[in-house]
Amino acid sequence: MQESKKGSIKSILIINSMNDSEKTFTVSDLKDWATINNQFDVPALLSVFGNPVEHSLSPQLHNPALNFCGIKSQYVKIKVPEAQFSEALNLIKENGFYGTNCTVPLKFEAINACDIVDDSARRMGAVNTVRFENGKSLGSNSDGPGLVRAIREEFSIDLGDLRVMILGAGGGAGRAVAIQCAIEEVERLVLVNRTEEKVRPVYDEVAKDLKEKHIHSSSSRLKMIGWSKTELEEELGDIDLIINASSLGMKNSDPELIPAGLLQPHHLVYDMVYSPRKTKLIRNATSTGARSANGISMLLHQGAISFETWFNREAPINEMRKGLNDALKD
Repeated sequence: MQESKKGSIKSILIINSMNDSEKTFTVSDLKDWATINNQFDVPALLSVFGNPVEHSLSPQLHNPALNFCGIKSQYVKIKVPEAQFSEALNLIKENGFYGTNCTVPLKFEAINACDIVDDSARRMGAVNTVRFENGKSLGSNSDGPGLVRAIREEFSIDLGDLRVMILGAGGGAGRAVAIQCAIEEVERLVLVNRTEEKVRPVYDEVAKDLKEKHIHSSSSRLKMIGWSKTELEEELGDIDLIINASSLGMKNSDPELIPAGLLQPHHLVYDMVYSPRKTKLIRNATSTGARSANGISMLLHQGAISFETWFNREAPINEMRKGLNDALKD
């Protein structure tokens, strides 16, 4: 009993020494969450699960929205090892949480841990938003719909009206983007990946929508190519939107995603990487005269969709945008 008391005192000291949204909690903390929550000015009833999760900007995105809407709750970060995902999910449900977000690799764990998963999240193979309703955990994925809103905001055009190329289509993010493109029934879709075996399952999945259901179906409407200058050059003339769904671009030493000279002024370039804000791909697009944007808008809109899922009301997007921009200031 004495040891538990010391543990609680230690948690309280940590909480009081820093802003709640900056603290990273653990599954062990969730076991004594009532004690910890009592120390907050506002109870924490929303979270993001991740491992690692320290870098997450989700609290800076959601807490301004909660405050603006007068919802007496705050959003915190919780480090959750994959093996403890189900336990952590049960603990936050028992502690009265509205729900949680999940980052990689926990998006994949959430598929199996949730009681109910919606169709689009199941197709994507990942859940990033969990809400609780009538004692059940309901899983969805706001990444794809967040991209749709981001493209509309950045380029004033709907994703479904574009011919799209996805770089890194074989990864988890690439799969989510490809499936959203299929749901939107884009005019054309080219999947680019270094290894065919990783992108083949994505190709087979989206072919159900793009080769069977569309009035303009043709052999060139859906393609899968390697990541080479020759293959890119053959396709880019018939592409409007290029999406980088890979992690390449975070480091200056990363290779060029599109070889010099292949980008054209008519291209729209969306780099899902948002740190740094001006990646090599975006700088190259700018120098070519192409319009470009980074992944900040997708981060914003997927967060807004999560908020709407939890509270069944429109998200205060301006407050969320300000919180995110303040967090990203150099």
